[in-house]
Amino acid sequence: MFQEFLSRHPLSFASPGPFPLYPPSGSASWRALPETVKREIAEEAEKVSARPYPMRLAADFLAFTRTGSRKADEDPYFFRRRKLCWAALRCCVDENAPLDDVIDGLWCISEETSWVISAHNVNPIPGAPSPAEYPLPDPDRPYIDLFSAQTGMILSIVSFLLQKPLEAAAPQVLSRVRRELLLRVIRPFMNNDDFWWMGFRRKDLCNWTPWIVSNVLVTSCLTRLPEDISLPSLTERALLMVDRWLDTVPEDGGCDEGAGYWNMAGGALLDCVEVLEKTAGDMTELWQNEKLRAVASFPLKMEIGHGWFANFADCDARPFLSGERLQYAGEKLGDAALVSLGHRYRGTVSDQMKDVPHLTRLLSFLFRPDPEGVPSRPGDVWLKDLQVRLVRRGRLTLCCKGGHNGESHNHNDVGSFMLYVDSEPVIPDAGNMTYTAKTFSDERYSLWNVRSAWHNLPLPLGKEQLPGGDRCAENVFCLPDGLSLNLESAYGRGDILSVRRELRLTEEALVLRDRIETAKEGENTWVFMLRSRPSVVGCTVESGPARISFPEGFSCACEEIPVTDARMAANFPGSLFRVLVSAPTSGSADALFTVRLLS
Repeated sequence: MFQEFLSRHPLSFASPGPFPLYPPSGSASWRALPETVKREIAEEAEKVSARPYPMRLAADFLAFTRTGSRKADEDPYFFRRRKLCWAALRCCVDENAPLDDVIDGLWCISEETSWVISAHNVNPIPGAPSPAEYPLPDPDRPYIDLFSAQTGMILSIVSFLLQKPLEAAAPQVLSRVRRELLLRVIRPFMNNDDFWWMGFRRKDLCNWTPWIVSNVLVTSCLTRLPEDISLPSLTERALLMVDRWLDTVPEDGGCDEGAGYWNMAGGALLDCVEVLEKTAGDMTELWQNEKLRAVASFPLKMEIGHGWFANFADCDARPFLSGERLQYAGEKLGDAALVSLGHRYRGTVSDQMKDVPHLTRLLSFLFRPDPEGVPSRPGDVWLKDLQVRLVRRGRLTLCCKGGHNGESHNHNDVGSFMLYVDSEPVIPDAGNMTYTAKTFSDERYSLWNVRSAWHNLPLPLGKEQLPGGDRCAENVFCLPDGLSLNLESAYGRGDILSVRRELRLTEEALVLRDRIETAKEGENTWVFMLRSRPSVVGCTVESGPARISFPEGFSCACEEIPVTDARMAANFPGSLFRVLVSAPTSGSADALFTVRLLS
């Protein structure tokens, strides 16, 4: 996309930089912010100012390889950056605010041995050492991961916003920050082709590429570059990497990591485009690219309502979406529904600082007006490349998928589905849990939430699905009211000859039919994950506003799953419930399930 565009429109910058991507402190833009916003910034900055910058200890970094904990290193790591951002924002809205928290934050982060978090310490390319062999970072071999790039972005923005007061109070801080930005971000980016997310050594790219590149671009535009590195050459190199990532994105614009990861994937792509608009001029033609338009509108297609989104893979069921980015995309595309979605998910200033602090998004949030747009109810969706289907009928919304089990942030969920009533989950996908060392290791599929036995799927002959890109849906057909597909490949075939699933939705009910053919005897069981406590009455299971009917003679067992993980509990506080329905005979089976509204 970018290479084709640049072949017709070579980059032309008005100056070598730095570029004023955001208004510096003392400008009219900061003074014009609403008093409610200024007050929120002052209050949040006051809260974090009461806590000193925490130490970032080697022992906490080592906890990842010793116990699997990411939080030991990440908690102090991200608090440092949030504290710095709040302190800087406070100084921008109040020129009389103390500067020491900003100076301390810039200084202590500059003195960190590495800006890489413990879970990302090793660059995963062929021949690279394992985390166990390389448990601490090497300061002489700086690696750029998601958060070292984001740290560069934060430090470059803070230095730019408060350049004048910092020059007056402690000019050495600015020179120190520039030194570290060149050492840890800009020179490694230009001089190293080995980082996996660049696409030179590996082709299986994900959100890392646009997320890192967008932050490197901001860092480079706000930093005085050395004579041997030009902003045009750096930008062209960066956009080549983004094009490599776009080559892995399906034409339908779908993100197999789910709507929650759009922030870091599609949203980061928009960040790159906006940096180009601010530095190299008009990008109107770029916005006509069909894939860009599809990527930008993906969250709108996945929205269910009331904060819920279709959450296949590691996506949270109620993800934080960057509403301002959605609004920006809607305005550029002339899509009022996308603008409206952005308005609904803009949130507050504090919302932009949760999780990992993305300061660029917060500043865009502050300085982009918030029109409401035109509310609209999205229609049915079929993403043929991603094989994700959403059907909306009356009070019911069905989300189902084909795909494969080698997707980024994969769950073994080929053929799984979710059902919502009045935009609230009745048959949900449990979604994500807090990341640990197991999450992205050979032990990933020991975690219950990623296994098919805890998704809304059959267990033919008692078998679960297997991971891998070759474990995929076959004979996939988008129906006017649902989806039909074969699942046997996901189970490894063998004695499972065929698993044909058909899902159809009307305004009154979901009708699910599974036909299983096997080469030997064995128990066939179906899994239904429920949000509300179930009660079994004859051949039915009642849960919340719905009743699931299963065939005569089938048995049913229910279990409660207390949600103890903090990340999952943010979406599903309390408990989830797992219902296992088993056929009375072994071997081949033809099972019809109906989910109807109780009233």
